[in-house]
Amino acid sequence: MSVTILEERSLVAQTVRGTVLFVDLRGYTTLAEGLSPDAVAGLLEEFFGTLTPAVERNGGTVFHLAGDSLMAGFGLDDGGVAPVRAAIDASRAMIAAFQPVSMRWERRLGIPTGIGIGVHVGDLAFVALGPASLRRVTLVGDTVNIAARLCQRARAGEVLFSAGVAESLDPTCVRDMIPLPALSLRGRASPVLIYCVPARARAGTQARADEQPAGPPPRDR
Repeated sequence: MSVTILEERSLVAQTVRGTVLFVDLRGYTTLAEGLSPDAVAGLLEEFFGTLTPAVERNGGTVFHLAGDSLMAGFGLDDGGVAPVRAAIDASRAMIAAFQPVSMRWERRLGIPTGIGIGVHVGDLAFVALGPASLRRVTLVGDTVNIAARLCQRARAGEVLFSAGVAESLDPTCVRDMIPLPALSLRGRASPVLIYCVPARARAGTQARADEQPAGPPPRDR
C-alpha cells in the first residue's frame, strides 16, 4: 500500500498498524518574533530539508509539514518490529543532522534552538481528507495524538517514546533509554508509559542550561 495508491482510490479511511514520529523545533517562537517572515521561511526550508532525508533513508514517509513540525509514518504496510526500530534510528539521525545547523544558527542569530521528538506505535487511520481540490493523505487516531503529545513534552535533543515502542525494540539498540513517570493526557482514561533517549550533547545555550531529561513541556513554542 502506498500513498499514491490511496490517493488514486480516494479512500476515506483505512485502518493500519504503524509507527508515528513527530518532531518540532525548540526556539521557534523566538526566531519568528525576531526575524522577518521571509527569513523565518528560509530557516524552515533548511530545517525540513535537514530532517526529511533521515525519514526517507529509514523507510518512512513524511505526511505533514506545518509551521515548525513534521509528522512521519513507518511500517504502514506490515507494522512489524523493523519499522519501530527505523523510527528510532530516524530520530537519532535527525538529532545528529540538526545539531550543526542549530550551532550555526546560534552563532549567526544568537538564538538557541533544538528539536524534540515523540514516537508511538499502534493502530491508526490512513486517510485521504479534505475536499477534492485540497485532498491530502494523512494519519489520524489515538496513536497519532500520543506521538504528538510525547513530542510536545520532549526537551531539545530528546526522543520520548511509549512502552509499546520500547517493547518492540531490541534492548541493545537503546541501551541508554530511561523509564519516566507515566504521562497523563487530558480526556484519556489511561496514562501512557514512556521512555526517553536523552541528549548526549545539547546545542544552544538555553538547552545546555537544563541537562535533566524529560522535564515539563517546553514553554517556548
